[in-house]
Amino acid sequence: MPSPRDMTTLACMSDPVARSHIGSGHRTLSRLSSSVTSDDWNRASHPMKKNEFGVWEIVIPPQSPGVPAIPHDSKLKISMILPSRERIERIPAWIRRVTQDLSKSPVYDARFWNPPKESQYVFKNKSPPKPKSVRIYEAHVGIASAEPKVATYTEFTANVLPRIHALGYNTIQLMAIMEHAYYASFGYQVTSFFAASSRYGTPDELKELIDTAHGLGITVLLDIVHSHACKNVLDGLNLFDGSDHLYFHEGSKGRHELWDSRLFNYGSHEVLRFLLSNLRFWVEEYHFDGFRFDGVTSMMYTHHGIGTGFSGGYHEYFGDSVDLEGVVYLMLANDAMHTLFPDIITIAEDVSGMPLLCVEAEKGGVGFDYRLSMAIPDMWIKLLKHKTDDQWDMGDIVHTLTNRRHQEKSIAYAESHDQALVGDKTLAFWLMDKEMYTNMSDLSEMTPVVSRGIALHKMIRLLVHSLGGEGYLNFIGNEFGHPEWLDFPREGNGNSFHYARRQWTIVDDELLRYKYLNNFDKAMNHLDAQYQWLDAPQAYVSLKHEGDKVVVFERAGLVFVFNFHPTNSYSDYRVGVDVPGEYRIVLSSDDKQFCGFANIDVNAKFFTTPLEWNNRKNWMHVYVPSRTCIVLAKVN
Repeated sequence: MPSPRDMTTLACMSDPVARSHIGSGHRTLSRLSSSVTSDDWNRASHPMKKNEFGVWEIVIPPQSPGVPAIPHDSKLKISMILPSRERIERIPAWIRRVTQDLSKSPVYDARFWNPPKESQYVFKNKSPPKPKSVRIYEAHVGIASAEPKVATYTEFTANVLPRIHALGYNTIQLMAIMEHAYYASFGYQVTSFFAASSRYGTPDELKELIDTAHGLGITVLLDIVHSHACKNVLDGLNLFDGSDHLYFHEGSKGRHELWDSRLFNYGSHEVLRFLLSNLRFWVEEYHFDGFRFDGVTSMMYTHHGIGTGFSGGYHEYFGDSVDLEGVVYLMLANDAMHTLFPDIITIAEDVSGMPLLCVEAEKGGVGFDYRLSMAIPDMWIKLLKHKTDDQWDMGDIVHTLTNRRHQEKSIAYAESHDQALVGDKTLAFWLMDKEMYTNMSDLSEMTPVVSRGIALHKMIRLLVHSLGGEGYLNFIGNEFGHPEWLDFPREGNGNSFHYARRQWTIVDDELLRYKYLNNFDKAMNHLDAQYQWLDAPQAYVSLKHEGDKVVVFERAGLVFVFNFHPTNSYSDYRVGVDVPGEYRIVLSSDDKQFCGFANIDVNAKFFTTPLEWNNRKNWMHVYVPSRTCIVLAKVN
């Protein structure tokens, strides 16, 4: 008997609406061996048959026991004759590898990826336990080199994973893995949903990356795009069978006005089967530990969030504008994945604030583990762009950071890839702008702009990390204040890779001040690993003083004190503390290793006085210079 691996099954989804007349059409699987020329396609050798579900399929027996019917890495395509007698050809929708040869054509070729058993990658490490305190490093493999090129899975494994591990991140979120024809789309115009992007290397090299991360105790998430699909026809799902409504809604309902892409029909059983299988495939084949679902707002509303604001009124979440089929798909996806893989993590990118988004589906929720706190980075950009430091409202800042639904977990972030793209600016660029090119050396003058920028960069990150959610996210390179935006090679920039890279050389240069921001990011993450504030209940904010520009709160037994005042320093500043005892400083942004001025004595001891202050049972005095923050822990 041949083994199941030797048997080859391919399927092509038929039009569920036009099934009654599509029977006059014809499907053929065409195969081209890697050893012959493109003129040797045989478009009639392997006719497909339509099964009882309307799916065209073919099962090809092995050539002999142990010898698959289709040689590994052969080129494949589906050739179809429509009822109109027109012949069209497509890449199989479920293909696991596609490649591009730009010397011949920009259109991708489907490859039958089926390496012999002896050369298949064998995973060595189990997935780490599901982290309780999630610290996410959002990364793009292609830009992860300092060289102006498309970096590879192998280079990421060797050069970037050790950095992520040393910084104290316990989770990686990989972007742009699902194959996309247009590199500059950042991976959000997917053409082949089951294929790992070949521009970075082979499937086995991606498996090695994930396996190595697991060996370091790092959870790996995939940025999954089920909200829409690329409108490419020859190497995508669009017009797959000649109609516009096979995988998608027909007409304008099936098109996203802003993204210029196609929208799935979540009411179709075959579409549900395709997407749910896609989720399971990435977990079982590549050992991903979960997903960040892109564009969830677009999936849950018929208006897709276009030109719509959300005030928080329940009529916005449960009215006619809700796409019930999209919501049900997300419930199905979360329920299925958490049932099959109990330790899986799912994160929703949703700007609307949909209630019950992060409540189990069995309780009536949508079923995500976390939602992204998308209002937080917008707040920082608005402050830096439109207000001077003395106009910052401590109450508004704290409200934005704490305004989340209780018992629904959030991932907080000061900036993600959205803020790093060309047309916007990173926080470091907003803070220091052109002086990042002239005054970031320890041999140069510490200007007021650079001093302020480095101080606020640290304070903003720690405040978001400790107060903003139950998880934290950082985009690759932003931990050290990457000095330039991100712009992929495209026609508008002469197809340049100059901005499509991460300049690790500047953080590794001991003469440059970027290393100080990197040091602080590392200290911040490792402190959370020790005290687990992200896994603790929401912080109790005891002080938001507008005149002093001071914020004080307690979380996970730690006391956090921030002084955002641009000029005032405070000695013997009284802060409320709930738990009495002796305290010590466990993190100070004023340390020399973080480019501080070392005005704060980190060896000082602080003792509480048993008198109520700011609704806390005790108080103690601390010293907080201008634009610094400290974290205090109780001495056992």
